[in-house]
Amino acid sequence: MANPVAKAKMRISAAGSKALFPTLRQLGFTLLELLVVVSIIAMASASVAFSMRDSADTQIEREAQRLAALLESGRAQSRTRGVAVVWHVTARGFLFEGLPPGTLPSNWLDQSTTVTRGTRLELGPDPIVAAQSVTLGSSRQGAVAWRVVTDGLRPFSVQLAGPASPAGAAP
Repeated sequence: MANPVAKAKMRISAAGSKALFPTLRQLGFTLLELLVVVSIIAMASASVAFSMRDSADTQIEREAQRLAALLESGRAQSRTRGVAVVWHVTARGFLFEGLPPGTLPSNWLDQSTTVTRGTRLELGPDPIVAAQSVTLGSSRQGAVAWRVVTDGLRPFSVQLAGPASPAGAAP
């Protein structure tokens, strides 16, 4: 029979056992590891690119969407209460005449927001009003203008109007 000490020192090559030559090891990266790293870098750079969008354009677009929602709310309250509601621009922002004070907000969220066209809108109480629009711009250089518009029957919607004209200039 074989010597038990010799048998214990004999090396075997089986799955899960240590390598025969421990000095040789894997060098470099696998293709899967490289793909994972590249995809993580791509996602990180895409999120940075989307977060660096021009803030002046984003703010004025957000103001236009907010104004469209407020005008629809004022229009609905005008029909519900049966009173005429008029939206108009003031020195500090805007006002909904005909509604109790504090019913709807009366200020811009961005102080650089300006109204370049359409400073007065009639919101009701009739379910169908005249076609109306208001154009919002920004006092910041290079900002685009957004138009909040209705045909009188459909809700107010937001449309890109193009480059903003300076405040007070006739378009």
